[in-house]
Amino acid sequence: MKEQLALLDSLNINLGAGEMVIVNIILAFVMFGVALGIKVQTFKEVFKSPKSVIVGMLLQWVALPAVTCLLAIILNPVITPMVAIGMLLVASCPGGNISNFMSSLSKGNVELSVSMTAITTAFAPLVTPFTFWFWGTLYCRFAAVRNDIPTLEIPFMDMLEQILLILGLPIIAGVLFAHYFPNASKRIMKPAQILSILLFIGMVAVSLTQVLTALESKWTVYSSILCALVVVILHNASALSTGYFGSGLMKLPPLDRRSLTIEVGIQNSGLGLALLFNPAIFDPALWNHNGGMVIITALWGIWHIVSGLTISSIFRRQKTEA
Repeated sequence: MKEQLALLDSLNINLGAGEMVIVNIILAFVMFGVALGIKVQTFKEVFKSPKSVIVGMLLQWVALPAVTCLLAIILNPVITPMVAIGMLLVASCPGGNISNFMSSLSKGNVELSVSMTAITTAFAPLVTPFTFWFWGTLYCRFAAVRNDIPTLEIPFMDMLEQILLILGLPIIAGVLFAHYFPNASKRIMKPAQILSILLFIGMVAVSLTQVLTALESKWTVYSSILCALVVVILHNASALSTGYFGSGLMKLPPLDRRSLTIEVGIQNSGLGLALLFNPAIFDPALWNHNGGMVIITALWGIWHIVSGLTISSIFRRQKTEA
């Protein structure tokens, strides 16, 4: 497996200036759509019983990156450092916007899901770069000892600036739009969510297409992608398990447990791709072997939809008291 993943690492996948602008616009639009659903009343209702929110934040911001780092260390003999860094980048991103739909499908606590997505997204400008820097540096120190690779530097401030631009501003704009134009916000919210999902899938497809065209042999394509998908499936399963067993350990209500399982298992990998393609953060001259990072992040964006819908369907069939 490591040899196949190393083939992905050898690829240098970057977007031109025009393509990068399109990626940022897509992600900003997605964040604007998420912000349309953020209401002060939602926070008030959830924070009347804040235990589930607090547990959710700890699972999302602490437990998931820690579990991911541990998984990367365990898999160290069979994965490459770039693949591991890609896993940590995904784990450092905020919750994905489709988690709210999946929470509703699973008959979970939708208000908790919306609040979780809103909080993790709102604090992403600070939490994402710090989390990625902390756990990425920790893993790289381990990998440098075991694999004799150089320590990888993660630019905290450049990442903070980028996230503020592509997350912070759209969120503020969305919240203000929903506040001052509530009727228009209700009309465009659902179409905006559907369109954002389609645009995100398109962005992932472009990333995968670049990988497929860079790899010449068909067998090389299939085997390398399959190996990366196995890693993504294991990583996503660990994320869902972190949410499920972590919330169960804290004895949260069944409906809250469903929502937190989905929230921790659904990550905004679109943000990860936008960061990867930003030359100010991942300088192509230094990160000229970023193929493994890109493919892991892109495949997560596809697989977490499959796993999320699957777990939501299972939850939906279960009988439980609210």
